[in-house]
Amino acid sequence: MAARQAPAPPPRWAVRAAHAVALVTLPSGLWRVALVAGLPIGYVADVPPEVRDLPPGEVAYIVGLSVVSELAALLTIGLVKPWGEVPPRWLPLVGGRRMRPRLVLAAAYTGAALIVLLCGYAVLAVILQLGSGFPFLSGAGHALLIACYLPLLAWGPLTFAVAYSYQRRHRHRVTAGRDAS
Repeated sequence: MAARQAPAPPPRWAVRAAHAVALVTLPSGLWRVALVAGLPIGYVADVPPEVRDLPPGEVAYIVGLSVVSELAALLTIGLVKPWGEVPPRWLPLVGGRRMRPRLVLAAAYTGAALIVLLCGYAVLAVILQLGSGFPFLSGAGHALLIACYLPLLAWGPLTFAVAYSYQRRHRHRVTAGRDAS
């Protein structure tokens, strides 16, 4: 049995792009958390309490969406770090076992495609609803909302780029006819 060749280290641009993914998801998540926390995010003066005071289920959904989005974004860093090759032993099912590059790439490319669709839809929905969908936000509130959601458009392309870098670094293991595992 031949010794396994370690993949080349990731290029600096890929490491930066992977970390940027976590940063581009942060503004929208912080905006949503500020919304449910009742912080001033650009509301007009006469907002009825039923608009400001969200039901507990909606609060849980909004906070959960923010947390899950950020955790999903942080997974991109695994494409450039050793824990993305062999996850820590404490993780159930996969811990301590070498990840198969084909499976990692399938997950990364599928996730990136879904992110492009979902984030594109979210940003488009925010922009299209500015006049009628957010009547209790001021002009500055609208600008803040757009500024917080526009970075999401970079999430998918950055994930594609980092996945492509991972693919190039693992090319010998993926194209050899079968994954090294």
